[in-house]
Amino acid sequence: MRFLLTDEQREFGRSLDALLTAADTPAVLRAWAAGDRGPGRALWGRLADAGVFALAVPEAYGGVGPLPVEAAVACVELGRHAVPGPVAETLAAGVLLAGAGGPVAEEWLPGIASGAAVVSLTLEGYGPYAPDADAADAVFTVSGDELRLAPDPGEPSASADPARRLFRPEPGGAPVAKGPAIRAAARAAGDWAAFATAALALGCGEELLRATVAYVKQRTQFGVPVGSFQAVKHRLADTLLGLEFARPLLYGAAVELASEVSRPGAGAGSAEGSPGAGAGSAGGSPGAGAGSAEGSPGAGAAVAAAKVTAGEAGYAAARTALQLHGAIGYTEELDLAWWLRRARPLRDAWGTPSACRARVLAG
Repeated sequence: MRFLLTDEQREFGRSLDALLTAADTPAVLRAWAAGDRGPGRALWGRLADAGVFALAVPEAYGGVGPLPVEAAVACVELGRHAVPGPVAETLAAGVLLAGAGGPVAEEWLPGIASGAAVVSLTLEGYGPYAPDADAADAVFTVSGDELRLAPDPGEPSASADPARRLFRPEPGGAPVAKGPAIRAAARAAGDWAAFATAALALGCGEELLRATVAYVKQRTQFGVPVGSFQAVKHRLADTLLGLEFARPLLYGAAVELASEVSRPGAGAGSAEGSPGAGAGSAGGSPGAGAGSAEGSPGAGAAVAAAKVTAGEAGYAAARTALQLHGAIGYTEELDLAWWLRRARPLRDAWGTPSACRARVLAG
């Protein structure tokens, strides 16, 4: 097993970085938080044109996936630039609907792949809140072996991140799919949501560290840059180590998810049994399968390990950034404040640290 990205995967990440740098995401974030979805949806469309949301959608529905390694590359970049919107939820919905199959998959998956549909969702065991449900074209909920389309996003709840609003969907809604396949698809979707959130958290932490290093090189005290002080260097080094330890766990989880897809019969959980492209590029072994296979214990534990490590590292980067920026660090006029406010929600979304550790221990 090798964790080294291919040239194509690295170029994919660089192309997304260039796209998002040109997009001025802080301005998009401020508009999204103020209720103006236009710039955010326009950016969403450009990301879809780059193939981001097709990574979780099988070829039979207009996607190229499931490709978890490429999804990790993409989500790290989206986290680095703090792209607003239910990114992890939309990717997870692609896995959920592919596993459900039938008319609901045919209706929504092509739109997810093309960027025409923004989707949020809730799953049992992960809390009642659907992020950015008011901006989504659909909110799916799973209860037992029933997949439902929520009739209303519900009322907003308080969120530490004003650009990531939380909603408790209204109960009810007609079931759009039923059966044992829904339970399996929901387990796989939960793994993908946690996995994508881990990648977003890692990217968020990397940007916080980059901005902080740049700042301590410029800020002076006693006539020298504060970055020359040993205590500052140690704090930054500890932050870097945390992020670098999280990276191989993230890509290890990607390889585990990719291996699921490449196993014979991996698509058995899909009601349609539609073929999808293999996602084994990091491990060098392409495979076929519908949507994402049932969440195996191995993949689930690997995802949980990546989630807790990346989430904690991203949050530690936020604490370091806040301390070393001083009083300017918590002013809303500073763009960095958007990353600071995002780190903790990403740490806790789709699996709190304690829940993830318990899952790792359970295997």
